[in-house]
Amino acid sequence: MNTVKKIIFSDLDGTLLDHFTYQFVAASETLQQLKSANIPVILNTSKTLAELEVIHSDLKLDAPFIIENGAAIYIPMSTFTSQPKDTEVIGEYWVKSFCLPIQHWLTLLSEQAHDFSPYFQGFSTLPESVLSKLTGLTLEEAKRAKQRQFGEPIQWLGNDKTKVEFINHMLDLGANVVQGGRFLHLGGYCDKGQALLWLTEQYLEEYSTQQDCFENTSICTIALGDGENDIAMLEAADIAVQVRSPVHDFPTLHRQKMTIQTKAYGPEGWAEAIKSLMKN
Repeated sequence: MNTVKKIIFSDLDGTLLDHFTYQFVAASETLQQLKSANIPVILNTSKTLAELEVIHSDLKLDAPFIIENGAAIYIPMSTFTSQPKDTEVIGEYWVKSFCLPIQHWLTLLSEQAHDFSPYFQGFSTLPESVLSKLTGLTLEEAKRAKQRQFGEPIQWLGNDKTKVEFINHMLDLGANVVQGGRFLHLGGYCDKGQALLWLTEQYLEEYSTQQDCFENTSICTIALGDGENDIAMLEAADIAVQVRSPVHDFPTLHRQKMTIQTKAYGPEGWAEAIKSLMKN
């Protein structure tokens, strides 16, 4: 007998959360149905640990989550029967990290990007009041957004030509630069797709230890995202759902597997796609 387990990986801003209001009401019922069906919903986002712990609680999720564009995975210890290899214990989590800490990238910006300094502002240099106005976050939310561990989001102030020159310069210095929904994200060579694949392997090992001798367990991964920083995650998943954005077109994918593009925006599109997939 073959058993197929489903795992959902989801971006937040512009996907499960509305691009403008950060609300998820339209997806609440679907989230509850997934929880009842014991289908993990794994948040895979550019947000920080401090932000994710609050959002995780608000969404009533108990699965692992992936922070800062794939930089690290936080796994509640109740997720698996034993600690995955290459993880460390931090608080109540097993943590798998994939890249260097933020101080390395801040030093790179301060010492190696002088020619571009008039054209960008990093999260770490912005007062919480300014970041709040820039993003629509509350002051408390902005405070949590600034608690980066692995990378620096950047507000670009220059033109597109200079932006390309800046990105190429940072790439030459060994950094990775990814365009998010609002900001450039500077950090190491990690991405949401790498994190998806690693965590899926841990689930497969866990399910394999639970199966009886007559079952073969496989996993179907479903990924939902709206931005360029979601491309690696969408490319890595068995089923990719591109959630329609009110501020940009669907990013181009180069995959042969199933791809869905929603008609509705944000959490409405998220729920639309999940309901359709679960029904079929």
